[in-house]
Amino acid sequence: MKKSGFLLAIAILLVSFTLQAQEKWSVEFRPGLNFPTSDVGNIDAEIGYGFELTGAYKLMPHFSVYAGWGLNQFKGSDSNFNEDFTFEETGYTFGFEIIRQIGTSAFSYVGSTGAIYNHIKLESNAGDISVDTGYGFGWQVAAGVNYEFAPNLSLKPMLRYRSLATDVEIESISTDIKLNYISFGIGLAWDF
Repeated sequence: MKKSGFLLAIAILLVSFTLQAQEKWSVEFRPGLNFPTSDVGNIDAEIGYGFELTGAYKLMPHFSVYAGWGLNQFKGSDSNFNEDFTFEETGYTFGFEIIRQIGTSAFSYVGSTGAIYNHIKLESNAGDISVDTGYGFGWQVAAGVNYEFAPNLSLKPMLRYRSLATDVEIESISTDIKLNYISFGIGLAWDF
C-alpha cells in the first residue's frame, strides 16, 4: 500500500514537471547567405553560403541559452599564389537569446549574442594546398524577427555578424586570417 502511494506521488510529480516543461526546448535549422566584410588573409573572399543547426532551452519566458553546430563555405582568389581557394568554417556556437513578443501578434523581436568555437579549412581548387587552422574562439551577434505561423513552429529571418581570427601557415608563409562576415538566414524553429 505504501509502495503504490509512493509510486503514485512520483508519477504525479513527473506529469506535473512534464506539463511545466512544455515548450521550453526548441530546435532550429537555419540556411543562409554570407557576405564577407573584408578579405580573408590574402584571399579576396566572395559571397558564401552555409547552414546551422541549434538547440535552445528557455531559462525564462523571454530568455534562452543555445548551442549548435554549423558549416559555412566561401570561395576566393589569393593574389600571392595566383590560385583560387575554397574555404570552410565549421564548428560550434553557443550563447544567449532574447525573444520579446510584439503586442499580441504572432511576431516577436529576437536578439542574440554568443561565442563560436570554429576552425577554417583552406584548399586550393587545384588541390595542391590544403591547410587547417585548428579550432579557435570568435564571437557573433544577431538580430531578427520570429514569426509563429503554426502552433510550436516559427520562421526566424535574422541578420548575424560573425568574427573569427586565427593564424595559418601556407607553404612556410605565416598569415593572419580574419573571417568577418554578415550572414542573412531564415531559420525554421520547432518548440517542444
